[in-house]
Amino acid sequence: MTTSTATTSTTAVYKPKRSTSRMITNVISKVLFFLVVGFILIYTLFPFYWAIVSSLSSDTALGSTPAKYWPDKLDWSHYRYVLDNGDFLRALRNSVIVSFSVVMLALTFGSFAAYALGRMKFRGRTFTLYLILSMTMFPQIAILGSLFQMVRRFDLYDRLPALIITYLTFTLPFTVWVLTNFFRAMPAELEEAALVDGASPLRTFWEILLPLALPGLVTTGLLAFIQAWNEFLFALTFTLQRARTVQPAIASFSGNTQYDLPWGNIMAASVLVTIPLVVLVLVFQRKILGGLTAGAVKG
Repeated sequence: MTTSTATTSTTAVYKPKRSTSRMITNVISKVLFFLVVGFILIYTLFPFYWAIVSSLSSDTALGSTPAKYWPDKLDWSHYRYVLDNGDFLRALRNSVIVSFSVVMLALTFGSFAAYALGRMKFRGRTFTLYLILSMTMFPQIAILGSLFQMVRRFDLYDRLPALIITYLTFTLPFTVWVLTNFFRAMPAELEEAALVDGASPLRTFWEILLPLALPGLVTTGLLAFIQAWNEFLFALTFTLQRARTVQPAIASFSGNTQYDLPWGNIMAASVLVTIPLVVLVLVFQRKILGGLTAGAVKG
């Protein structure tokens, strides 16, 4: 009886200590978690915030020290300069045309290729898939010279088709590789049932499999759009003035003197160029989340 009483009292004494220690550990874990999340948010959002602040500050405030994290008076002159700049507006239109054209072509050809690689069995399928993946591993500068010669030979220099065709060299392999996993993860029973009912392979692909791959199409299409929208090297090399896109157009902004950089105008243009990407992500965020997980598990 004495031993049992001693054991019970000992347990009663140590239980609060274990509970308190566990509570402290949970609190520390939550604090560390929120600190990490806060650091990531500041690290990722602060550059865009600083671009907005710089675009709304006067040239005098931009050069003053110490730096101000919010201007005393909002200055919209940089946005007026950018929106009144005919070269920038033409470059913005070119970027819209090129980006949407690249996305449409990449999804059209990529979905057919991904269906063949993901659903059909033929000799050399794995080798072909990895060969397509290897196309994305080459740096852009490695094929810049050969692409430039092709662009000049086909008389495409300073024309929008030059950018559309060259962007597909990297966008199309990425699209095929990602969509292949989506088509491969779909249940085979769906395709078999459609074929039993008399549907052709093309009709099965168009009416059954392609709608199911919509989250993957949206995700890969958005990533392809961002890549084409932000591309700089090819746009700078293959265009001069008429077909120039927004990225080299922003880089060509000049100040009042040779050594003066118009940071306010550059930041205002950068904010205007970033807004469409933010809007697209917010509009298609549900499809993007579904696309990121739909191909992760094989059905």
